[in-house]
This record gives sequence, structure tokens and C-alpha cells, in this order.
Amino acid sequence: MNIMGIAGYSGSGKTTLVVRLIPEIRRRGLTVSTVKHTHHNVSIDKKGSLTRRLRDAGAIDVVVAAKDHWALMHEHRGAPEPSLEDLAARMKPVDILLVEGFKSHSHHKIEVHRPAAETPLLCTDDPYIIAIATDGVVPETALPQLDLNNIPEICDFIVQRM
Repeated sequence: MNIMGIAGYSGSGKTTLVVRLIPEIRRRGLTVSTVKHTHHNVSIDKKGSLTRRLRDAGAIDVVVAAKDHWALMHEHRGAPEPSLEDLAARMKPVDILLVEGFKSHSHHKIEVHRPAAETPLLCTDDPYIIAIATDGVVPETALPQLDLNNIPEICDFIVQRM
């Protein structure tokens, strides 16, 4: 599976970029999936729901299946947090796996950087960042700079690296 990460500070527009890239990738006849890692302790399961009750009772895996989609909720139950490789291995193979988060992982990434936010560049400490998607000019780097608002250009860059 071809993995491309989207890295950046909170509020930089990483999720917005991923959401905009998905239809462009699909328009080109390619399949795409995403993995989003978060440092927040979030749950997609509401307290009191049947699935939450099953998890709280001790189930490790709970699958919810409906006509149009299904979801798996897995409890670590003391096991270590899964790696990106572990998660990708559970997924159906696709042409491109877009990854948001896992910034310390060794996969290629595009950094989302907005000069107006005055945040430092991640690429100075991450050799796996191979381009900057920006809404300005970033003179501090020799990496390719992609127009954050030009989704076809960013998609071209990703496809060329597949």
C-alpha cells in the first residue's frame, strides 16, 4: 500500500486537505483510505449505547454492521497501542493510504504549513517530510512547495511518488 502522510500543527488544515484530496484521488480512478491518529482520548461510541455496553462488559472487539457500512471498535485491554503497520494490515488494500498523525513514523509526508500562523516548520526535524503544502511562501526550505489550495497539484505530487 502506498502511504502518504499529512503532517502539521493543530489547526493548520490537515483534515481539510485530506477531505479535499479524497475526491480528487477517486476522480483519477484510484482507491483511497485514511488513518487518523490522535493524541486525544476520543471515542466514537456513546455512553449507554449497546456497543459501549458490550465493550464496558469486557469485549475486545465489537463490530457494528449495517446495510451501507460497518465499523470495528477494538479495546487494547492493556496491549500496546497499535503501530501504523498494524492498522494498515487490518485494512483492505488500496492505491493510496492517507495518514494524518503518526508524525514520528518513517513514511513520506507532506507538511501543511501556514506562514501566517507563525508556527515552526516540522520538516527541519523530520527527514520524511518531502514537500510543503502552503498558502504562502516558505523561504526556509528547499523542499517542493505546493499550493495548499491547488488540490490537483498536490494529488499529482502524491501520485507521482506512488
